[in-house]
Amino acid sequence: MNSFDGKTYWIIGASEGLGRALAQALSRQGAHLVLSARNADRLAEICDALPNARAVPLDVTDLTAVRRAVAEVRKLDGLVYNAGAYDPMSASDWDTEAALAMSDVNYTGALRVLGETVPGFVQAGRGDITLIGSLAGYHGLPAAIGYAASKAALISLAETMRHDLAGTGVTIRIVNPGFIKTRLTEKNSFKMPMLMTPEDAAGRVLKAMSRRRFRTDFPAPFSWVIRLIDYLPDVLIYRGK
Repeated sequence: MNSFDGKTYWIIGASEGLGRALAQALSRQGAHLVLSARNADRLAEICDALPNARAVPLDVTDLTAVRRAVAEVRKLDGLVYNAGAYDPMSASDWDTEAALAMSDVNYTGALRVLGETVPGFVQAGRGDITLIGSLAGYHGLPAAIGYAASKAALISLAETMRHDLAGTGVTIRIVNPGFIKTRLTEKNSFKMPMLMTPEDAAGRVLKAMSRRRFRTDFPAPFSWVIRLIDYLPDVLIYRGK
């Protein structure tokens, strides 16, 4: 079991929703926090309310800014990549700029951050990395151009890192939530099954971070249904389409 007391965690994507709730949960466990997001005012507000928290504003789409932030953060025990962008989009209503923006935050941003932090963790022989994916990353879903594909890429990245970092002392995990009530999911016009509060989701992420288990999907049984689709033939999945 992982003890968070006195350890330093960097949460990227900490200004809203799950990231903010996770920062609060980790703070209650005695962790020291570095909080990053693009909204500097929101970060300052959160840090003012939490002991042992400091803000490092960051745009993950800017490699120079990422490198500057990594140099400022320095020694870390753990990293949580929670930066996310989402707009519902069908392939028949393709918006190239919006699709690229989602991919740049959800996946390519992770490549920038991990590229600048993983070598340091490996050299130190320790470190804890949590990537926040999505159940949407397991399948191509309707009206999810940009989002589902970028989350699928993040899951694949975590799986590759799991192979490559074995024996280095660096822990990598992927956590895939379902629907969380945030400003992003407010864009959805459909009914979202088993919709969670950010606080509930943060508790589940914290529990996952306390273990060395690689993959955590929630909530059940919604996550079981999503994974079950892997075993269904295409003729059933795309019937009538």
